[in-house]
Amino acid sequence: MAVIGAGASGLMFASRVKNKKICIIESNSKIGEKIKVSGGAKCNITNEKVSEKNYLGNQEFTKNTLEGFSNKDLLNFLNENGVYPKVNPKIVKGTYFCNSSKEVISMFEKLTTHTKKFLNTKVLDIEYKNFFKIKTDKQTIEAKKVVVASGGLSYVSLGASSIAYDIASKFGHTIEKTKPALVGFTVQKDQFWFKNLSGLSCMVETKVGDKTFEGSLLFAHKGCSGPVILNSSLYWQKGKMSIDFIPKKKFENFLKGNKKISTAFPLPKRFMIEFLNSICLEDKPVSSLLNEEKEKLKVLKNYEFSPAGTFGYTKAEVTSGGINSDEINQETFESLKQKDLYFLGECLDITGELGGYNFQLYFAQGFVCAKGLA
Repeated sequence: MAVIGAGASGLMFASRVKNKKICIIESNSKIGEKIKVSGGAKCNITNEKVSEKNYLGNQEFTKNTLEGFSNKDLLNFLNENGVYPKVNPKIVKGTYFCNSSKEVISMFEKLTTHTKKFLNTKVLDIEYKNFFKIKTDKQTIEAKKVVVASGGLSYVSLGASSIAYDIASKFGHTIEKTKPALVGFTVQKDQFWFKNLSGLSCMVETKVGDKTFEGSLLFAHKGCSGPVILNSSLYWQKGKMSIDFIPKKKFENFLKGNKKISTAFPLPKRFMIEFLNSICLEDKPVSSLLNEEKEKLKVLKNYEFSPAGTFGYTKAEVTSGGINSDEINQETFESLKQKDLYFLGECLDITGELGGYNFQLYFAQGFVCAKGLA
């Protein structure tokens, strides 16, 4: 049996299959390279509250997987293996972080000592005739079963490639359109003022489609980023979205007194000056505002804009879209197109929000797949 990819789902799977001859094929020189950089090298591993509603894609499939291996199951598994994540809500509410990502990688190194590892080995193609022949840049590996867990297109610097999609296509699978997700937005001309605020952050609420997110927005030299924007990017399908720059607060409350507009609102003065310039309103005492000027200013509560695009795959945390999960067995993750071929992780068309949701799902998929095989 061969596992292509030593990321979250592939490692969890391999760690649970002890009674079969198994190898792991990984293009990097070490296992768990994406785990290593996740969550600022502290691995945002799961969340206090996890449900299928935190995912874009096949929610019934997601629900089944999470029922097979919940956030509590994952935390118990980690604790049993000497890893003790703690909740740190600074970035996203309820997120569990480890002391270091290295703890998780070390754990999987110990749990996969029974596997043969082909590191620095790139899979080029797969053929099937009674068994699989996996052609790599080093040699050909033969296997009765193949688990493809090689990820998506994000993080090219960590060996991301299209190989999972290429294999799936070869065996007749449908690939849903992929796009960078959990990523910053570039902006159009009307929002170029965002760029002048590069490095500044503020707490906001965003609305995209029927989804609402609260959190930190970070202005960047290309546009905007930060946790709240990353989550918004998952659901953004071109077109408009909106930002409430003073969430949970009444606009009218800041029109009292004689302060200038730039200091009357609970936002950085630097932000207010740029914002006022963008709506062609001079910084004057709030008491002297005319009704039409108040209406102009009220945009702070519902600032609508259309992003130009995203920062792309090099900056994206994950890839959304991918192998159509309707063509995958929900209990075992076996392909419904090709016997003994399995797909796990980011290559499938189910993507989680920021906050430990993707790792939770990928570990759950690896666990459920191994259980199905057993």
